[in-house]
Amino acid sequence: MSVIVIMPAYNAAKTLEVTYASIPMDIVDKIILTDDVSQDDTVEIAEQLGLKTIIHVRNRGYGGNQKTSYLEALKDGAEIVVMLHPDNQYDATRIPALIEPIQRGEYDMMIGSRFLGKETLEGGMPLYKFIGNRFLTWIENLVLGQNLSEFHSGFRAYSRKFLTTIPFLLNSDDFVFDSEVLAQAAAFNFKIGEIAMPTRYFEEASSIGFKRSVVYGLSTLWTMWKYLLYKMGLSKNTQFTKTLQQTMSRYHWAEIESVDPPE
Repeated sequence: MSVIVIMPAYNAAKTLEVTYASIPMDIVDKIILTDDVSQDDTVEIAEQLGLKTIIHVRNRGYGGNQKTSYLEALKDGAEIVVMLHPDNQYDATRIPALIEPIQRGEYDMMIGSRFLGKETLEGGMPLYKFIGNRFLTWIENLVLGQNLSEFHSGFRAYSRKFLTTIPFLLNSDDFVFDSEVLAQAAAFNFKIGEIAMPTRYFEEASSIGFKRSVVYGLSTLWTMWKYLLYKMGLSKNTQFTKTLQQTMSRYHWAEIESVDPPE
């Protein structure tokens, strides 16, 4: 199965090379880096490494970066798309374990969880993020009917069917994009799995501060409220009812749909 790694990048020059070096290229067919107007040498390094590099004209945010990346990966024929932050916060050597359940057809989406192990705080996660993560994960499991150890990891893998179904283009351009994807996974009855993932926090790793974390938490709770209204039949929110094809230009959809299926 064609595996494409997407890297949503912003000022990742210091960590991009070491992240790239840890990717198991024997199972990865292509790497796409989308640069969100970095102010360092991220683009130059990506091009030196031979990565397919897309450069945004203006900063579109973390969610907007993913939208560009997923569309490009789908047009390039990806059957499995792995999101890997280029800041080396997540262990890229775990990609084979992450995608294996999708290859077997057991799950449609996989998450690398930092809470399946017992060294989350020891790995450097700030206490306020630990508490916030635990609270939000409890709420999300309750609302979405899941039993996951974590909802907020940025190390994820998706099947082609998953990404060509959920209307991710309707999602936020900010960090809550990831929470909205999980709500859409539940709305479309996709199966979500997880594997253990070591926790890495260090100076060069990208991480939102306390204020942005609060905004993210409140936005996630708002997403859960919207999903709850939808499940109760009190709302027909298009984020949970329309498919990707119904929310994008038919010309761009034709590029995705025309990709030859694997033999």
